[in-house]
Amino acid sequence: MGIDLNLEHLPVPPRRKDYRIGAIGAGFIMRDIHLVAYKNAGFNVVAIAARDLDQARATAALRVIPKVYDTWQELLADDRIEVLDIAVPPAAQSAIVHAALQHKHIRGILAQKPLSTNYYEAQEMVAACEQAGVKFCVNQNMRYDHSIRALKTVLRRGYLGEPVLATVDMRAIPHWMPWAKDYGKVTIAFMSIHHLDSFRYLFGDPEFVYASASQDPRLDFPHRDGIALYILEYANGMRAGAWDDVWTGPAREGGASDIYIKWRVEGTAGMAQGTIGWPGYPARVPSTIRFTTCQQPGYWFAPTWPQVWFPDAFEGTMGELLCSLEEGRESVLSGRDNLNTLALVEACYRSLDQHRPVRPAEIKEEHV
Repeated sequence: MGIDLNLEHLPVPPRRKDYRIGAIGAGFIMRDIHLVAYKNAGFNVVAIAARDLDQARATAALRVIPKVYDTWQELLADDRIEVLDIAVPPAAQSAIVHAALQHKHIRGILAQKPLSTNYYEAQEMVAACEQAGVKFCVNQNMRYDHSIRALKTVLRRGYLGEPVLATVDMRAIPHWMPWAKDYGKVTIAFMSIHHLDSFRYLFGDPEFVYASASQDPRLDFPHRDGIALYILEYANGMRAGAWDDVWTGPAREGGASDIYIKWRVEGTAGMAQGTIGWPGYPARVPSTIRFTTCQQPGYWFAPTWPQVWFPDAFEGTMGELLCSLEEGRESVLSGRDNLNTLALVEACYRSLDQHRPVRPAEIKEEHV
């Protein structure tokens, strides 16, 4: 049996690219990631608004956006806008989403993750969008990292057999946004959520999660989860786990650094391993995959590509929302699906508090 090395690392783009997009937020993730990706993809951003009007104007000038609104409320009222792209802190998203639903011309919304600071508020947003008939997606962009998409294809084709063990080993120092200091939560809510959602994307929902965490000695604000470790237990016996080490040793205090993100999946008929290129940003460092399979023993296959997670993967998240609009289908990034990711995040925090394995279903059952 031949091994097909076209691992479909790129999503199928929408046929229609001229949906009129309104952007809310003008910080790093919008200015240097979303808007760069959208320009490269040929998407049509027609207006922007942000809390800092000067920042919005500067971003509009840099990214050639024709209209700047003084407030996001004014942007929502622009009846040209069909799709909303939100890049604001999680505590600010709910008000924008609910206000957007009062404007019938808005057909789709792409929100940031975490969707909210709590499951109940997120559930209310999802229900309101469903009732209004608005496509509501969450920007879980690691699903569109090219090595993760390639791994999904390898799993789907059965090259690895049945998954047995999956791990992520992250030794990288994030750039924590100033607003993160307000939450008392850091790594699991804002960094591990990528890995938790990717585990769900690849393997489905776990039955239990057990988490342990310690503080990051580098951070100068109160937090409960600087360095986070967690294990996902699946009903079929599979295990997945991650070490999200955002300290990585004194790499910024005078010591040598060893920064990377690696992943590995072992199956009954093969094994795959790879790296995530994101820690190299702003340099363009593609993520990688190599895999071996019993279908062709003795070989390691290692296809490559030029694309990188930041910013290229963000063509996929907005593209998926646009595809779901033009095809009239539920999105794989839907808010409804993302409630399972948020429940998993909250289960990790409950596990920290209670020192026990927690079923993500517990979180959902409390909000029925």
